[in-house]
Order: sequence, then structure tokens, then C-alpha cells
Amino acid sequence: MSTLKKLGLKNIVKLLVLFALPLKLYAQVLPAEGSKLNYRLIGFSVSQIPNGTAYKLEIAQGVYTDISSFTQKIIITKETDKNKVVAKVPSFGKEYTWRVVSSDAASSEKLYHFSTLDIPNVDTGYMRLRILKNAKKYKDAYVLIDGNRVIYDMQGDPVWFLPDNVNDPKEELKDMKVTADGTITFIIGIHPYEISYDGTVLWKAPDKAEISGNNVEGFHHEFTKLSNGHYMVLGSEYACVDLRELKKDKLVVKSTKDILTQDSMWAKYANRTFGTIIEYDQKGNVVWSWKTSAYLNGSDLLYHRRVRDMPDLALHENAFFFDEQEKVIYYSFRKINRVLKIKYPEGIVLNTYGEIYKPGVAESGNGLFCEQHCCRVSHNGDIYLYDNNFCTFNGLSKLVILKQPEQPGGTLEKAWEYNCTIDERRDTMAYVFPVGGSVAELPDNSLFACMGGTYSKVFIVNRKKKILWSALPEIWNKTRNRWDVQYSYHASILTSEENMEHLVWGEKINEPE
Repeated sequence: MSTLKKLGLKNIVKLLVLFALPLKLYAQVLPAEGSKLNYRLIGFSVSQIPNGTAYKLEIAQGVYTDISSFTQKIIITKETDKNKVVAKVPSFGKEYTWRVVSSDAASSEKLYHFSTLDIPNVDTGYMRLRILKNAKKYKDAYVLIDGNRVIYDMQGDPVWFLPDNVNDPKEELKDMKVTADGTITFIIGIHPYEISYDGTVLWKAPDKAEISGNNVEGFHHEFTKLSNGHYMVLGSEYACVDLRELKKDKLVVKSTKDILTQDSMWAKYANRTFGTIIEYDQKGNVVWSWKTSAYLNGSDLLYHRRVRDMPDLALHENAFFFDEQEKVIYYSFRKINRVLKIKYPEGIVLNTYGEIYKPGVAESGNGLFCEQHCCRVSHNGDIYLYDNNFCTFNGLSKLVILKQPEQPGGTLEKAWEYNCTIDERRDTMAYVFPVGGSVAELPDNSLFACMGGTYSKVFIVNRKKKILWSALPEIWNKTRNRWDVQYSYHASILTSEENMEHLVWGEKINEPE
């Protein structure tokens, strides 16, 4: 009788499982052996050990291969009833050894190794988030700072940085935030990305240009992952405008190709850039788009700042917010102090918030906001935005909440505002806020904001206008031997330790939009 027959089918299956077990155990170990990590807040996991009722994570700084040397250098011990746990190691740029001990003694013999990477952005002697007011209520939150390209805890301790595979220090990073799927999205230069916590690229906007009329879409300012897994981003349309028709208050837009093939009289045309909103599916296909140029034709904006009988068509589209439940997109135009309310997917403009321009009537503005950024909708349906307040000489920026009209065509009403403050003056430097800035409503209706501009302070303020936390991103100026403010376009927040751990594991997150 053969050996296999003697063993029997059940015993053969048991042997196969036994031989496969080490591979399974190794495959589920995180961080993987020899990993080089761009973060200090780390998810540790091992395969669940049979009959193991308690687990203990042990970490030593340095590289060790034998248990006796390792146990003498343990610096972190963390107990849990699960086979995975999140822990923070002390430093970037170091090597570590770790293991998990359980009620199964045999599980404690295996040692694993990883190292944390290091870049200047997480060297607090070069770049830092200086705390101005300590948090109490939100002490367990984490903030993502665009300018620093770093995630910090509320004590200003860096725990994560944007890794090299998606980072280009020469390009500006904008709109870095965490998605509901436990991933991170941002725009660097003109490239929108979605990455995992460890920097794996999960999605990148396609290089093909279908909407722009050029060889690039010219992505800019804001990029958001939607609840259906699609992506929505601001882009650019590059076109030529018929100057003869524009003098007649009619916008005729043509592509460069049209002019070359149909009309060689370049003097009759002028190059212009218009805004677009584009929605992509997960495969990079365009599933919906909206063009500012189509809205402009026949609109009051043909009477905006007319010079030599020509309107100023540079509107500077800089933000959008998609209210997925109400099927409405809010689209912000900085240079004309306007927000459009657009019905999705029809693309119909439901309302226009801001100044309306009329022929023969001087521009005056309605005073509700000026050169605004980061337009959003609150939990109760109010519009709120970061008001750069650039129409006011030496004016500081504001956070503004506006009550929407109940009827179509009605006007906004200011319901609340907060005047941002500067905690300190440096030399004779003038602080101005023409660019940047963001605001987000938190679960308790407090607001988290980044001031942008020359003083990119980040802070939390409640509806009673009490500051709950504030900090200032800074960079060391070696030439002048001082700390300078580090400009940041946006900042975002994870309001709890639990949601930060969901990000570490790439799990669903319950954060306000």
C-alpha cells in the first residue's frame, strides 16, 4: 500500500494546511519584512494564532536577529485582544525590530524588521507646525498640511509624509485630504492622484485630454472622490475667442484646429482659458463634464469689466462642492466674487450668488464675500466659504456662513462670520490673503480653517467664535536665522484617533465632507 493511501485523505489535507500555514502567516504580517515606511504611525498585524486570546506588540529600535538581544532593547509594548494594532515609533530615519507575543508561546520566536524613511519636511529643526493654542476637545485629531506635505498630530508631531514616488518638490501640492474610503487624494502640479497610506498609487487622472481642446486637461485647485467611486476635478478649456463677435456681446469659442483649417486670420481671434468640471469613472473614462464657456454665452458676465469694448473673461474658477444627496454642484469663481448653483447632471444653473452685471451699470459688488476660496455646504444646507476679503484694503480674511434662499432666484443672507486673526507680527511684513485658504465644518458644527496667503495659520473655531486649537506651519530661514511662515494652500483634518487608524488600514472613514 502506498504511503499516501496509508495517510488517508483527511491526513493529507491536514499536512497541506500545515505546510501552507507559514506562507499564510508571512503573507499577513504587516509591515512586511524589510519595509521602508513614510510614516511613524504604523499598523502591525500577524495572522490570528489558534487559541491565542491576548496579543502583545513589542518594538525595539535597531536591528536584532536573536530574542535575547531584542528583549533587552524593547522601547514600546502594546497589548491588545486582536491580531492587529496601531502604534507610533519614536523617529523617522531609524531601523526597528518587532514581534507579537501571544498566549501561544511559539508565536514569540519570530522577529521582523522595518525602517522609517526621512526627509527634510519631517525634520522639526527645518520645517514644523508650531502650536499656538493646545487642543482639548480635538486633542486626538490629525491635520494634513498642503504646504508641508505632512500629517501632524495636534501637538505638532509629524507622523506621515508624502512619499517620493508621487512627490515633486518643484510643483505645488494642493487639496490634500482623506477620502471616505480611507485613501488620500491631492493635486501636485497638474496631476490629480489617489494613493494609499503607504503611497501606493490607486488612481491617477488620465493623460489624454478629451475636454480641454489641448494636449492636457490643465487640472487645478480641487479634486474629490465621490461616494460612487468616481472622481471629480477642476480642469481647463483652452480655446480661441472670436473678437468680432465678442464686441457684439456674443461669445463664439473655437479650437486652434478650427482656426487653422477654416480661418487663417489670427488677428480676429484671441486665446482664452475657461474652466471645466470633469467627472471620471475608476477606469479614467469621462462620464460627465461642464464648461464655463457654455455658461458665459448670453450671461451677464459679458458686461464684466469691459475694456476696449471687451469683457474680462478671466474668472479664475477655484473651488467646487458636490452635494451628492441634493444632486447640486456649487462652483466658485474668485475674480468675480460669484458662486454658481448647478443642477447635476443636467448642468442647468439654478442660482447665481454674487454680483450681477448689467450694461451701463458700474460694478459695485454685494459685499457678502470677495475673492473667496473653498465653497462648501453645511449639514443644514447653508453655504459656507473662506472669504479672502481682498476687496478691503489691508483686510483680514473671514469665515462666512450664508443662508440660501428658499425660492429659486433669491439672494443669500449672511448668517454668521468670523474675522480671522494674526497672532503676531513679524518685522514690517504685510499679511495679505489673495490666494489659498480653506474651511471645513466639523461634527459639532465648529469650523476647521487654513488662512493661506502669507500667514497660513490653521485653527478650529466654534460657533461662539472661541478658538479651540491653532497652529502655524513654519520653515527655517537659514540666511536670516529665523522661522518664516510656510505657505499652505489648503489644510484638512481627521477628527479622531479612530478615523486616523482607519486611514492606516485603508478602511472606511466617517468624516464630514
